[in-house]
Amino acid sequence: MACSDAEGNGEWIERVKTEGAVPLLDPENCPNGWATPPGDKFMVRGPDYLSNKVKIPGGEYLLKPLGFDWIKASTKIGEVLNNRNHRVRKAIDDEVVAGGRPFVWAFNLQIPCKDNYSAIAYFLSLDSVEEGSLMDKFLKGDDSFRNSRLKLIANIVKGPWIVRTAVGEQAICILGRALTCKYVFGANFIEVDVDIGSSMVANAIVHLAFGSVTTLTVDLAFLIESQTELELPERILGAVRFSELNPASATLYEPQSEESFENPQSPLPLRLWKSIGQGFSNLLHTDP
Repeated sequence: MACSDAEGNGEWIERVKTEGAVPLLDPENCPNGWATPPGDKFMVRGPDYLSNKVKIPGGEYLLKPLGFDWIKASTKIGEVLNNRNHRVRKAIDDEVVAGGRPFVWAFNLQIPCKDNYSAIAYFLSLDSVEEGSLMDKFLKGDDSFRNSRLKLIANIVKGPWIVRTAVGEQAICILGRALTCKYVFGANFIEVDVDIGSSMVANAIVHLAFGSVTTLTVDLAFLIESQTELELPERILGAVRFSELNPASATLYEPQSEESFENPQSPLPLRLWKSIGQGFSNLLHTDP
């Protein structure tokens, strides 16, 4: 699952970063764009968390940022990386043909509105996954394991008071416990399709936020929760900041034809987010 010579031959990586509907910008100034926030913006479980409940700044990410998609369609958008015509999938395939061994992680937040929007963050593995590590267990495990471990940390950096109050200073959610997640595997990728519409409360929160999306700056971090002493401290897989997104800037997504649809591969080859108020709190996995 290593990305051979990725750092030395990063032209394709930079291309994927810049080809989305919204631009890659500086984290401190990214209107209608995306960026990578500093890892220390997120607090994660420290090395002795199970005994002292102390959290530490997230630090360096395990994965490298690869890109961001802001797209819409008439139906819910899913299994994007199974679409051989999609820009990121094309880039992966081209790199494989060129002799590279990229492995991409995609987190697709499916936003139910009048139109179906998706905000998709892509990350790239530059190193082989250590046998027996938490990442390795996540990739090789079953959906039950993944649903119990995949964690989202959400920070509202900037936005209306009502949204910041509803979400809180830092919202922590085990995605698979609160929402329906679909895990899509390929030889060179894993995609997590997160159906926000699968929860009435999450749906209400997102509708509230979407009404102010052009004034919102949000940081999202994805990580695999550490639940044993040996798994600590927690490490963030990757994080994305999107800011003041304009719905009109979303690219129209064209689903692939039946003929070009690629069947998901299973199992994975071995190499390789209160009602508003109290109801919302039930979605959150709160670390003391």
